[in-house]
Amino acid sequence: MSIGLHRSLLFLPASNPKAIAKARTLPADVVILDLEDAVAPDSKVEARAAAVAAISEGGFGTRKLVVRVNGLDTEWGRDDIAALVAGGVDTILAPKVNNAKDVTDYTQYLSESDVNLWIMIETPLSILKLDEIGALAAHGSLRAFVLGTNDLAKDLGARLDTARLPFLGFLSFAVAAARAYGLLVFDGVFNDIDDEEGLQAQLDQTVSFGFDGKSLIHPRQIDPCNAAFAPDTAAIAWANRVVAAFSEPENKGKGAIRLDGKMVERLHLVQAEGILARAQVSPDTAQIT
Repeated sequence: MSIGLHRSLLFLPASNPKAIAKARTLPADVVILDLEDAVAPDSKVEARAAAVAAISEGGFGTRKLVVRVNGLDTEWGRDDIAALVAGGVDTILAPKVNNAKDVTDYTQYLSESDVNLWIMIETPLSILKLDEIGALAAHGSLRAFVLGTNDLAKDLGARLDTARLPFLGFLSFAVAAARAYGLLVFDGVFNDIDDEEGLQAQLDQTVSFGFDGKSLIHPRQIDPCNAAFAPDTAAIAWANRVVAAFSEPENKGKGAIRLDGKMVERLHLVQAEGILARAQVSPDTAQIT
């Protein structure tokens, strides 16, 4: 189980007590109890109570527990937030925000608490407004973007296959906006539970774009996801060489050095230290030597 990582984000209905109980035993880094899309309208109030009970009962260990609320434009959204804040939730996930005002509306409800805000980026307008939305991170509770590629595909009329060619610009823009404002950013779900090869291909894409993690819809997707984000042996070996080289007395004051026939700068040292930190907290990687 990782500590301080957000590689695997497992969504599950807050109305499903068996799924919640099982989630306490799974190697997901983040468990997201859903009050929105996964819950029918006549079960919303019951699901809210179940989420509050799950928070109170605990037992999630180092897994981060997040609750996706219903939107403020619904009859359940405000009551969701009030109940969860009173129940001691750490983080809520807001759906279908479109612009900075929408995000501000959520942060105002959280202003008297220590609750963090994650937001779903799942509308065309939210993609166009990522810069103004991300800027809110400087003052308030906003901490992360979560891509909602299914809703984006629906609104755009785009085909959401494994390669996701119509979405590549959106994915890279979301990562750039998150990095510009110090936010976490998570990729959307892969829908085909039985397509292991497709999942692996999309995980490779997710990692290559620089996402911090990926949303998941089934427990069997957790292990491949965690493994995809773990540094491989070659990356760990490179990182060790970089750290060791900059630790040499003659290199401690240098901004750039020669290593393995290449120029290596201090920015590469930061990257190397990050790789080794991820390797130390991940059981999916080879032992650091």
